[in-house]
Amino acid sequence: MAAPPLQPVPPPAAVNGDAFRVGFIGPGNLAESIARGVAASGVLPASAICTAPHRRPERGTAFASIGACLLDTNAQVVGDSDVIVISVKPQIVKQVLLELKPLLSDEKLLVSIAAGVKMKDLQDWSGQRRIIRVMPNTPSAVGQAASVMCLGEMATQKDENRVRSLFSAIGKVWTAEEKYFDAVTGLSGSGPAYIFLAIEAMADGGVAAGLPRDLALGLASQTVLGAATMVSETGKHPGQLKDQVTSPAGTTIAGVQELEKGAFRGTLISAVVAAAKRCRELS
Repeated sequence: MAAPPLQPVPPPAAVNGDAFRVGFIGPGNLAESIARGVAASGVLPASAICTAPHRRPERGTAFASIGACLLDTNAQVVGDSDVIVISVKPQIVKQVLLELKPLLSDEKLLVSIAAGVKMKDLQDWSGQRRIIRVMPNTPSAVGQAASVMCLGEMATQKDENRVRSLFSAIGKVWTAEEKYFDAVTGLSGSGPAYIFLAIEAMADGGVAAGLPRDLALGLASQTVLGAATMVSETGKHPGQLKDQVTSPAGTTIAGVQELEKGAFRGTLISAVVAAAKRCRELS
């Protein structure tokens, strides 16, 4: 019998009583999404969130609008924080960690959301072992991220609970071994682009069938959202849900037949595998 699918683990309720401070090294868009979600959900007050200036002043303004504290330097962010989120671009993670290395200690939890930067490199560059690596995706901007985290050798259960509480504020969170992260990138990291293409194609199909563009796009996007919600909330296999809407000789099975002719499923499988392979090549 096949093992049941892994389910995202909800953040433990006790974490809400765990007062800690989180600092972002790099106030980019993803960092802002996390900070907004954390503050809006009540996981932490906005005053417990801090970051340092960015080369684009509007990024500091965005954090200030949340109520977060703006400090002068990354060194001050490290000193002020219990949890330090490395949210700079992957190509400068090494430089940033080497600069911060003298300031880090076992009392600080390091969290990296830099895509493709492996745990071993994070440990070597920071000199730390209390690290958690997280792979979120772009729907974090609307509070619907699919995030996967792996724990470094010195990360504790309390550390895991804290990080889960942060990322549960912007979506769902799973824990997995780092060996799966290339595949995670191929599926949930790159996956939003596949779905955007599907929505665009469905909308184009609607236009080809005679619908106005705005109606076609609205129906396509809501249909994808509704179908995803059914899979997530009913616990039913997607194939079972598909069968429930495909009546004999009906309209849906006619459309499904065309998708099968075009190798729709096989193409999506190949897309995930190709993206995972490319991730391995780049890391």
